[in-house]
Amino acid sequence: MDLNLSKHIECLSQWPSHLPAGLPTVGALLLLATGGLAIACKVWTFVRVLLSLFVLPGKPLRSFGPPGSWAVVTGASDGLGKEFALQLARAKFNIVLVSRTESKLIALGEEITKQFPAVQTKTLAMDFSKNADEDYAALSKLVSDLDVSILVNNVGQSHSIPVPFVQTPASEMADIITINCTGTLRVTQLVVPGMIQRHRGLVLTMGSFGGLLPTPLLATYSGSKAFLQQWSTALGAELAPHGIDVELVQAYLITSAMSKVRRASASIPTPRAFVRTVLSKIGRHGGSSAYAYSSSPYWSHGLMAWFLTSVAGPMNKFVLGQNKTMHESIRKRALRKAERDAQKKST
Repeated sequence: MDLNLSKHIECLSQWPSHLPAGLPTVGALLLLATGGLAIACKVWTFVRVLLSLFVLPGKPLRSFGPPGSWAVVTGASDGLGKEFALQLARAKFNIVLVSRTESKLIALGEEITKQFPAVQTKTLAMDFSKNADEDYAALSKLVSDLDVSILVNNVGQSHSIPVPFVQTPASEMADIITINCTGTLRVTQLVVPGMIQRHRGLVLTMGSFGGLLPTPLLATYSGSKAFLQQWSTALGAELAPHGIDVELVQAYLITSAMSKVRRASASIPTPRAFVRTVLSKIGRHGGSSAYAYSSSPYWSHGLMAWFLTSVAGPMNKFVLGQNKTMHESIRKRALRKAERDAQKKST
């Protein structure tokens, strides 16, 4: 064997024992670099969240349609739906109001006309829980000749109180799935073809932290919102080539009849504050990084979403347990209140 080759082989056989003490090995360097890259990615993600929540603006509403084009808002008579209608009217969109109670729709239409005389309104009273073909036919006829630039899928229903799945009334399960899922799909199928023809538009769907994280004692509601989460992500990919934006808004609690929370706080905004943020941050993910075509734009909700998906992910059983304990407590209080109310009626 060549003498020089044998010396090289002997040298390699002794590596890394012949290296100076304290000099890191290639494996250690790779491990250090991988850890550093992982930390850098986490830091950059958090910086991007902060920029999205506090600094960078969203797409202007005018990019989805000119003044005088229309916005369709479902679940428009109260809470978030009413606030979406008012703020879109302020932005000079004409409004189609769709909800169950005709008297509330008429009152809201008059309020919009009084505040914004140049804005037109149209109303349609329909009960989404009935899933009636004639209602959807009426909606199709109503919007067929309109330039609908924005669709706000806001209609939704939760459980009356937190309840174990096996004790959930069949009618409540059916209503939640029919309203939250079937209603949203059917309305979107009616409106989106016109957007595709015009090659512009926005489909904005109200999601929930219940769809981001499984929620014990709200299992059916949580599942319905998880469905909307996946559906919106798939729909966004389908409609992007047609110039249509799709966004599912992940929300924590908001003061409303559905949440039964009356007092606003840093983590629980009013509908007005929440909707103002949503409409100013279209296209920004906020604290949501788990799904494409999703956002959590309100600042405290965004920080919670980032923490729950990016930091607390390995502790998901702990988070799930905390969520379960919280809703068990809410259920106990609700049952005690119902018992007190029943006793008052009987006396």
